[in-house]
Amino acid sequence: MVDSDADLHDGDPIFADGPNPDWSLENVPGDTSGLDGRMEGVAGGAAFLLCRRTSRLNRHAGQWALPGGRLDPGETALEAALREVDEEIGLRLGPDSVVGWLDDYPTRSGYVISPVVLWGGADPELRPSPDEVLALYRIGVHALRDGEPRQISIPESDRPVIQLPLGNDLIHAPTGAVLYQFRQVAVLGRPNTRVDHLEQPVFAWG
Repeated sequence: MVDSDADLHDGDPIFADGPNPDWSLENVPGDTSGLDGRMEGVAGGAAFLLCRRTSRLNRHAGQWALPGGRLDPGETALEAALREVDEEIGLRLGPDSVVGWLDDYPTRSGYVISPVVLWGGADPELRPSPDEVLALYRIGVHALRDGEPRQISIPESDRPVIQLPLGNDLIHAPTGAVLYQFRQVAVLGRPNTRVDHLEQPVFAWG
């Protein structure tokens, strides 16, 4: 979590490498009319950091993601989270930055995500790594609060696919599931919300 300014940060991400490409929504299930994949009209006030992954990655290239990654041998989940935030977006934090934890989310690719909420300071210097991140956005919590989450069905699964409207795009699980629980629990005060039953779209299964 950081602060954001609507005039300074809206529609103006930090690019790690290269210009803003044209986003494709051709693999997104459900209704995408009126969407172009861009993050505009979302900055202002308390915010979280959202990455567009670089197209050079072997897995989940070009998808939306929160900073994070795998545990190194001997690491705790918190140690891994702090290391990954430093490596991925250049934000160095300590254990005293922890605000809280959300529920584990098991992914289709066999991993378990343990989301930790961190306070990154009002206006930290951010340096996204071009090896992992194309662009880094400050998304105001108000955009998460005001969007109307939806759940759709897909023929490949009997579980509902979560779609979280942000800007001119839809955020899907696993990132969408984590953000949905943060919205429900931390923003709207609904502590009993669970998300491990929410499905990922097929394009995120790999």
